[in-house]
Amino acid sequence: MRVIAGRFRSRVLDAPVGRRTRPTSDRLRETLFNVLTPRMEGARFLDLYAGSGAVGLEALSRGAREAVMVERDEAALNVLRGNVAKLGLAAECRTHASGVAAWLKRGRTKAGEFDVVFLDPPYEAEDEYALALGLLGAAEGEHGGLLARDGVVVAEHRKKQELEVRYGRLRRTRVLKQGDAALSFYCVEAQTTGADKG
Repeated sequence: MRVIAGRFRSRVLDAPVGRRTRPTSDRLRETLFNVLTPRMEGARFLDLYAGSGAVGLEALSRGAREAVMVERDEAALNVLRGNVAKLGLAAECRTHASGVAAWLKRGRTKAGEFDVVFLDPPYEAEDEYALALGLLGAAEGEHGGLLARDGVVVAEHRKKQELEVRYGRLRRTRVLKQGDAALSFYCVEAQTTGADKG
């Protein structure tokens, strides 16, 4: 695994041993950041189910000003922190040893804090998608409101798995498929109606 582009281009990253963590492939990361590039300069990036940290570190390499990474698996967290140290990014990166739902429910972030949120739960943990996206799409004043006004949420999932069109205030705007994986993009709608639920 390596950083694909930016100031740390071609730097090698460690990955957790075993099958409990599935790193986002270099090819899929490249596709993701081809779409996100216009948003990266100065962005605040939230990487949920961060694993090795490859996606959040790629964001920092490409100009994000801060990355917050949430991961509960101890082995993955150790690798993530090692990768952060290897690139000398401790000042720009915050890591949290926590489950995603618990972290989101604690509400320790400011409203509108993040420009981009990326989430990549284990594919077999399908309930995690609805849980995390539901919390991110909650009304402001509940657990929602994390996203900046023009922010975006991107979920990586199996190509055969269909995510909902809407999760609270989040509405899907795009799906990109590559190999066995897919990326679903969501943005916040100021007002939602009962129509067009997937």
